[in-house]
Amino acid sequence: MKAARIHEYKKPLVLEDIPVPDIRPDEVLVKVAACGMCRSDVLLIDGFFQGYGDIPPPVTPGHEITGTIEKIGSVVPEVAGLAEGDHVVVAPGWGDGVCRHCLAGDTQICPNVRWPGFGLYGGFAEYIPVPSRYVIKVPKHLEFAQLAPLTDAGLTPYRGLKKIRAAGGLGPDRVVGVFGIGGLGVYAVQYAKLLGAGGPVVAVGRNAEKLEVARQYGADHILAIEGKSAADLGKELKAATGQDKFDAIIDCAGAPEMMQLGFAMLAISGHYADVGFVGDRIDVPLFPRVSGEQTFHGSFWGNNVDLGEVMALAAEGKIQHTIHTIAFEDINENIDLLRDNKIVGRAVITF
Repeated sequence: MKAARIHEYKKPLVLEDIPVPDIRPDEVLVKVAACGMCRSDVLLIDGFFQGYGDIPPPVTPGHEITGTIEKIGSVVPEVAGLAEGDHVVVAPGWGDGVCRHCLAGDTQICPNVRWPGFGLYGGFAEYIPVPSRYVIKVPKHLEFAQLAPLTDAGLTPYRGLKKIRAAGGLGPDRVVGVFGIGGLGVYAVQYAKLLGAGGPVVAVGRNAEKLEVARQYGADHILAIEGKSAADLGKELKAATGQDKFDAIIDCAGAPEMMQLGFAMLAISGHYADVGFVGDRIDVPLFPRVSGEQTFHGSFWGNNVDLGEVMALAAEGKIQHTIHTIAFEDINENIDLLRDNKIVGRAVITF
């Protein structure tokens, strides 16, 4: 099978032919139809995650995976309802199944988690073995190229906004800011409209083309931040919404400067959920966080329930996409474009 693999960090991926992997008795073999390209793939290639744990090469990136079931392991139970030829998406975060996080359903934060695309097997290959409990069947009328990004770009901001909603941060009178209108942000805008109970949704970013996409996908207002201070943007926000602070922010970039801006524009008792990590450290004043009783939510990927809900929205035609499909042979070129922030929406490899 074709596979694009890391043999050495901070070097281009090696495009090569390798054997189709075997499967364990409790696994299925997924024939990959499409795989989204994520900024996390760039961070992986560039060695970012080596600071948090050794991932020895060869590594096959790619964690936004959809395709068809090619083969089913001998002990996969019939009640799983899986059959060869089924269309599936691959859920992230394969937990050990016994820790308290797994037992609560949050396998993606299991201390012994395995992630597709962060080891030997990933979606930048034509086949991948997957534990049967981590595939979700999807209707066959849905397009593979649109399904792939929903397993991360479309899943991660959904969970983040669910956290804000559960904490009481969304409502008709709450102004929501979506910071960073990239692969995740275009979905976050749509979820903010779906989950926000009618509250104004404001897209915040630098790129005019991406902000216009956000407007098309339902953003009530847009704020272009280039060269502007928090005070400047507060005036624009007040003119648009009647208040100069955000009640809730979902940050889809995690860039240090943007996070500093976001915290400066967060209202009393505001909620800030970060799902991105373009940077790795931030410096923000502590007193406003404490005196304003603000809440910071770390939110990582999503669990099977979250992904099932996203798939239900997709099946009902309630999610719009900005997709750029690419061929396997063009992976490295598009990794460079992604690294330079030159891709609008999501690049998706189709096999």
